[in-house]
Amino acid sequence: MKRIVLTLAIALIGLTSSYAQTAGKQKMTAEQKAEKSTAKLEKTLTLNADQKQKVYAIELDKYKQNEAWHKESSADRKAKKDQHIASKKETDTKIDQVLTPDQKKKLEDLRAAKKARMQGKKDNHKESKPADKIQE
Repeated sequence: MKRIVLTLAIALIGLTSSYAQTAGKQKMTAEQKAEKSTAKLEKTLTLNADQKQKVYAIELDKYKQNEAWHKESSADRKAKKDQHIASKKETDTKIDQVLTPDQKKKLEDLRAAKKARMQGKKDNHKESKPADKIQE
């Protein structure tokens, strides 16, 4: 009896963990990504319906461009990196034009905080590498 219960418990744990690993790997479409990012901006910046619609259109265009950019070969991507960065700045400018001054300020603060977090991660990553590994 104990063996049966133990076997069932192990099987249940195995099935649960394998499901958890495959569930998170579904690729989102450009529309889903745009909806998710628009919802996040709506929540943090309290967008009205008109702003939400405009931001969604901008985000959708951005994610469709990103998909096209990622489908290119790595050599093509390196060659068009400046163009990709300019496209990101253009998207930020378009979103800023839709927002009120208070919302712009809040979004700038969020962007600055994100940039600081990313820089902190980058610095921590460099510090965590042993010196002999970096030189190799």
